[in-house]
Amino acid sequence: MLSKLFVQKFINETWIERYNTQLENRVITFFWTLIVATYSVGGLVGALIAGPMAVIFGRRNSLLLSNVFVLVGALLMGLSRTAKSFEMIIIGRFFSGVNSGVGFNINPLYLGESAPKEIRGTVALSFAPFTAAGLVVGQIIGLREILGSDEWWPLLLASCAVPALIQLAMLPWCPESPRYLLIDRKDKNSCMKALKRLHGNIDITAEMDEMLEEQAVLEGQSAKRIWELFQDGAVRWQMIITFLLGSAFQLCGNDAMYYYAVYVFRAAGIPDERIQYVTIGTGCCEFTTSLTSNLFIDRTGRKVLLMGGYSLMAACGILFTISLTLQDKISWAPFLSMACIFASILGFGIGPAGVSAVIPMEIFDQTARPAAYMIIGSLFWINLIIVGLAFPFLVEGLGSFCYMPFLSFSLFAAIFIGCFLPETKGKTFLEISQIFHKRNFKTQLEESSASS
Repeated sequence: MLSKLFVQKFINETWIERYNTQLENRVITFFWTLIVATYSVGGLVGALIAGPMAVIFGRRNSLLLSNVFVLVGALLMGLSRTAKSFEMIIIGRFFSGVNSGVGFNINPLYLGESAPKEIRGTVALSFAPFTAAGLVVGQIIGLREILGSDEWWPLLLASCAVPALIQLAMLPWCPESPRYLLIDRKDKNSCMKALKRLHGNIDITAEMDEMLEEQAVLEGQSAKRIWELFQDGAVRWQMIITFLLGSAFQLCGNDAMYYYAVYVFRAAGIPDERIQYVTIGTGCCEFTTSLTSNLFIDRTGRKVLLMGGYSLMAACGILFTISLTLQDKISWAPFLSMACIFASILGFGIGPAGVSAVIPMEIFDQTARPAAYMIIGSLFWINLIIVGLAFPFLVEGLGSFCYMPFLSFSLFAAIFIGCFLPETKGKTFLEISQIFHKRNFKTQLEESSASS
C-alpha cells in the first residue's frame, strides 16, 4: 500500500523533471495499472514458454534458467530510481512475471515426477506453502519500518532476487526428474542414478519397473503440442478438468477478497496506518492452510481438499454479500465481513491454492504434461488479468452484490469436482491413465463389449 504511493510519487517526479509538467492523477493511475498488469502479461508469456523449456532443457534446468528473468527484473527495478526511469519498473515487472509463469508450471511438474506415488501429493504440493510464505514475507518486509519507505522501496522491489539466488545456489545439487531422463531422454543409467540420489538406500526396483512399463506404453511418442491435445479424444476429460481448475483458480474470487480487504478493514474501524499489519494476517491464513493441506493431501486425497475449499469459499461468499449489504446498517457487519475474508482465504488455501496445480501432473501422461501445464498456466494468468480489469466495474455496477459471480463459480467448481474428478491418491500414473481411458472411450468400450 505504502509502496504504491511512493512509486506513484516517483512517476510524477520523474515526469516533472523530464518535461517540466505535472501528471494528472488519472495518468499516474494509468501508469500504476500498467506496472501491475505487466506482471500478469509476463506470467502469461512464462506459462507459454514453460512447456517447450521443460521438454528441451528438462525440469530442473528450466527452473535454473528461469532465474535469469527474475534477476534481470530485480536489477531493472532496483536501479530505476537511480536511473530516473519508471519504465524500468514496468520492464522489470514483466521479467519477474515471466519467471513466475515458468515456476508455476514447472515446479509441481518437477516435484511430482520425482516423488514416489505414496507421497507424490505431499511432495508436489510442497511448493504451495513456500509460495504462501513468500507472500507473508513480502507483506512483512513491505512494512514502513523495514523496506516500505520512501527511501527503501527500490530495494523492496529488487528483493525478488533473493529467492532466485538461493535457488541458483541449491538447485544444481538436485537431480533431474527421473521420468524425464528415462521417458523423454531414453537415458536409463541417468534415471537410476537420479532415483538413488532421491531415495538413498531404499530399493528402487518397483518404481523403476513402473517407469519402464510407462515407457513401453509411450514408446515412439514425442512431447505433444497444445493443439494436439485439443484434437486428441484420449484426453478429452483431462482437458475439461484442466479448463475448470485453471479458470476456477482466479474466478473463485480469492484475489477479489484481497482487493476488498482494505475497504472492509477500514469500515471495521481499523486506522489506515494499522491496516498493513492486519493484512499480514490474510497471508498467514493462506500459509497456514497451505501447510495443513500439504500434510493431509496424501491422506484425505485431492478431491476432498478441492471440494472443501471451493465449498467454503462459496459459503463465505454468501455471508460476505449479506454483510456488505448490511455494512452501513448494522454495527457488527464490518466484523462479519472481516471474518468472511479470512475464512474465504482459508478455504482457498485448503485446496485450490496448491492442489489445482498438482492435478494436471497426475492426470496427463509424460508426453502431454508440459503442454497441459501451458494450458492451465495460461488460463491462470489470463483470468487474473480479466478479474483485475473487470472487478472495479463489478463493484461499480453490482455494489454489495459484486461477489455473486465469484461465489457462483466456486459453487459450480465444487459440484463439478465432486461429480467428475476421479481421486488420484496413491495411484500410479498408468492406473490414472486407465481410469481416464475408460471414461474417454466409454461409448466405444460399451459397444465393443455388447458386440462380443
